Amino acid sequence: MSLMEAGSRRSANMLTSIHIDYPNLRANDAERLIRFFTAIGLTNRGNRPDRQSSAVLSAPLGAISINMLPASLASEGGSRLSIGIANPDVIFDIARQFNFPVLRDSAHPNSDARSFSIELPGNIILDIVGGPPGPLPGIDGKLDGKGKRFALVVSRFNAFITERLLNGAIDALRRAGAKTKTIVRVPGAFEIPSAARTLAETRKYDAIICLGCLLRGDTAHYDVIVNEVTRGIGQSAQETGVPHAFGVLTCDTLEQAIDRAGLKMGNKGFEAAMAAIEMANLKKAISTQQSAVSKSVVRRSSSVVGKSKTKSIAHRASSVVRRSKNSTRKHREP
Repeated sequence: MSLMEAGSRRSANMLTSIHIDYPNLRANDAERLIRFFTAIGLTNRGNRPDRQSSAVLSAPLGAISINMLPASLASEGGSRLSIGIANPDVIFDIARQFNFPVLRDSAHPNSDARSFSIELPGNIILDIVGGPPGPLPGIDGKLDGKGKRFALVVSRFNAFITERLLNGAIDALRRAGAKTKTIVRVPGAFEIPSAARTLAETRKYDAIICLGCLLRGDTAHYDVIVNEVTRGIGQSAQETGVPHAFGVLTCDTLEQAIDRAGLKMGNKGFEAAMAAIEMANLKKAISTQQSAVSKSVVRRSSSVVGKSKTKSIAHRASSVVRRSKNSTRKHREP
């Protein structure tokens, strides 16, 4: 059978499931295992009608691995299962709650990677291996406000909340080392986009921080203002190219606003300032990279143009020499 024929048969006969059976597993142990695997994140697709102690479990990402085990693991005996997970500590804590014996535990001191084995009912050894994936390469903005200039646009309406947001934003800028900041107060949230746009167009600031508070009332006024403020701030950021941080609270009640102005939900003004700092640095990083790429393209273009000019000059020079030789030859002929 050719590989093409085999592939055609595989597509026609799609694999639907893989079953692992444990004939010596008792009913109460099977139910315990089902609860454990469900607790660590597998989805229970349902019990078999004829056997209440059986279940079909699925994972978001599944794979089959064939491994040669070292002698130290093979000597433990029993059937082996292996699970890869981004946070092994979660499964470890759940296994301890189920009182499953831990056979080995290898934590890596210089990273979050960890591997361990636990003994499950039915003489099953479960190997847990994993750790959070490493950061992918990319461009990001540092939380460093040194040398950066920021403008803060604050609504006076609901000042009881907005002044707390302002204090949080100033605290974030101070902690990040930002020295230059301008505070502009406007009557209400509706006026924030206009003031932010005017400040951004001066090109004096690396980022604009917009702070306000809108509370839902009994009319449609709230929805109209929220939409216009959001649209205006976003449009100003896109059209001016200056980062705008959105620190306008949109809450149903005053209690929600208070929670977001320094109580249970943190201070959204502080968070908006941190976002502004990061975006200001990110813009600089992207601009620096684009500038380097542009210079490289210009250098290559200049080199090509230079070579082309050199060839053109050489061609013209050789043409002049040929014409001169021909003219001399004609004068010498009788």
